[in-house]
Amino acid sequence: MLVMSGTKVSEKKRLEIKNKVSQFAQSHGRPPGLAVVIVGDDPASHVYVKNKVKACADTGIHSLHTHLPATISEEELLKVVSKLNGQADVDGILVQMPLPKHIASDRVISAISPMKDADGLHPENLGLLATGRPRVAPCTPHGVIEILRHYDIPISGRHAVVVGRSQIVGRPMAQLFLLEDASVTIVHSKTANMKDLTRLGDIVVVAAGKPRFLGADDFRKNAVIVDVGIHRLFNGLCGDVRTEELQSHAAAVTPVPGGVGPMTITMLLENTLTLAQLSQANIRR
Repeated sequence: MLVMSGTKVSEKKRLEIKNKVSQFAQSHGRPPGLAVVIVGDDPASHVYVKNKVKACADTGIHSLHTHLPATISEEELLKVVSKLNGQADVDGILVQMPLPKHIASDRVISAISPMKDADGLHPENLGLLATGRPRVAPCTPHGVIEILRHYDIPISGRHAVVVGRSQIVGRPMAQLFLLEDASVTIVHSKTANMKDLTRLGDIVVVAAGKPRFLGADDFRKNAVIVDVGIHRLFNGLCGDVRTEELQSHAAAVTPVPGGVGPMTITMLLENTLTLAQLSQANIRR
């Protein structure tokens, strides 16, 4: 069974991004800029933001880190986003989720300029992806495609099954598979006979948000399994898949940790670079 290391793919991609960032800086007199906004003191969010800021530094991207109190009003947060929209040295904006309950995340995401939407989650960018004209794609599903490409996993003509229908992973994952000429099935919590459908997949991306949810019986022999989930249990980290059952069953699988996770931040960097290039070329596509 092939273990598809997202860490390995991420390292290769970041070297490519670093070189392109250097070329961009030489041509335009400044590096691409990513603004990261975090609201409140959620420990996991602060770890994620720290990792993103470090990744920017490693690749030469200029990062702007704004930490706001959990008590900030929605209107005040929207003013911060509006200010960043107008800054010439900011090419990408990311507002770290989750936000405090009194703030509507959909409204905040929609307030980010679609030309600075580093997460690829603005309705305009999701719409472009759905119509086959992506500007930038959501980072996690984009990372899944890059892992499959790196390991020469055929996608065109294959049957891809996506477990989960979130706007962050499931739905854009299905759209990206369609762009790669796969046939796609989405299953979710309301799907009857889910196992009958997951067993049909040549490639199965599991983003169910449930620890150790699926095992060998849920996949066809020699399927390629991508586990997007990550959960902290009493005995360590695990994904949505019982990977230990797949050793003599699957053709390939992503590990947890070290699989899709490292790619999410890497694709954030690539999206920021793409948006900077489009901005400097004055292209709105």
